[in-house]
Amino acid sequence: MIVNEVVTGDGWAVANLEALGEGYGFRKIRRGLDVKAFGVNAIVMPPGYETNGHYHDEQEELYFVHRGRIAIAFGDGTTHELGAGGLARVDAAVVRSIKNVGEGDAVYVIVGGKDGYVGRDGRPADGASADGPPGVA
Repeated sequence: MIVNEVVTGDGWAVANLEALGEGYGFRKIRRGLDVKAFGVNAIVMPPGYETNGHYHDEQEELYFVHRGRIAIAFGDGTTHELGAGGLARVDAAVVRSIKNVGEGDAVYVIVGGKDGYVGRDGRPADGASADGPPGVA
């Protein structure tokens, strides 16, 4: 059965973006799933809409395009188009803005954090590989 609402258990939560809001704007993933270690939101944006430029004091961000086509513009004057599956990493102090350059809605996820990667700390449960499917490094 596909999840269509927020469901929580002891140490886990699952949801669908539609369960976290409707219409255009932010979908508060961090709050909806009670994420504590990093910030994470999704944005649903209509065609032609453009955000104001912004930057952060401390938080590096990763953008992932789930659906549609966006252009991400950086403070150095460069702009790059990203489609579904596209990724962008942005240092905290870099000014960035997003524009939906597609014909339909764009949906992208932003993950933000500070103080670095904790390393590979996965452990196998019941003797299984903690690395993922066979052939994945």
